[in-house]
Amino acid sequence: MTEQAQPDTDEDEEATRFRGFDTSVPHPARIYDYWLGGKDNFAADRQAAEQILAAMPFMRELSRANRMFLATAVHYLVQAGVRQFLDIGTGLPAANNTHEVAQREAKDARIVYVDNDPIVLSHAQALLSSTPEGACEYLDADARDTERILEHAGRTLDFGKPVAVTMLAILHFIPDADRPHAIVSRLMEALPSGSYLAISHAASDIRAAAIEAAARGYNANSSAAITARPRRAIHHFFDGLDLVPPGLVPLGGWTPGGTAGAHSPETALPSYSGVARKP
Repeated sequence: MTEQAQPDTDEDEEATRFRGFDTSVPHPARIYDYWLGGKDNFAADRQAAEQILAAMPFMRELSRANRMFLATAVHYLVQAGVRQFLDIGTGLPAANNTHEVAQREAKDARIVYVDNDPIVLSHAQALLSSTPEGACEYLDADARDTERILEHAGRTLDFGKPVAVTMLAILHFIPDADRPHAIVSRLMEALPSGSYLAISHAASDIRAAAIEAAARGYNANSSAAITARPRRAIHHFFDGLDLVPPGLVPLGGWTPGGTAGAHSPETALPSYSGVARKP
């Protein structure tokens, strides 16, 4: 009997585990994981990440700022009385995941995570480590599939009570042709007064030349193209909602109750962030 060849590197072993998809194609969640210093990425992801860093060396700072915004926003929302979270575009587990921040302060918090990356799915158990008083569930779904998301989330979350929807660094992967504003509108339409929406989104009007160059390189290689948008288009996601001060501001500048202040389109982090309440 011929002995079966065994993988001779850690990456080969990982590729074997995830044979159901093509690890030679970069994926946003794994690129983001690389920038955060994670290990759940492959050679193609690292190559794409480094190409983007060549055009935008601040991407690691931006990625960390996005995680900080998540923690700050969730902390604020729990303080505001929210106990239910629908986290769409979960990404790979890192420090201060939504359920960790929420349940640290409110043990009865309930969280539904949504993502469509097979590696994220493989780490679902890490995401589902809920407190006994609360709940965590994971849905393998595309952000565009709003009806499936709402149907599944409704098994864990009570849509008769406020829910916070977090869509951090995900909407810029949905092209205009797929009507991203309508997706957000449908999600918020299903939720009661007192619900919240938190968004971070790549900006096309901050460091515009670098963003345009990086997006071209990224879109030529990644499995999901990026569509950076100007502030006015990102502000449109909050139509019908009341923005929490300081409103829609560059990433890294969001502090509950703070003031927006001025920012330089040449030096600010090229992403907008905001939290809004459904009246």
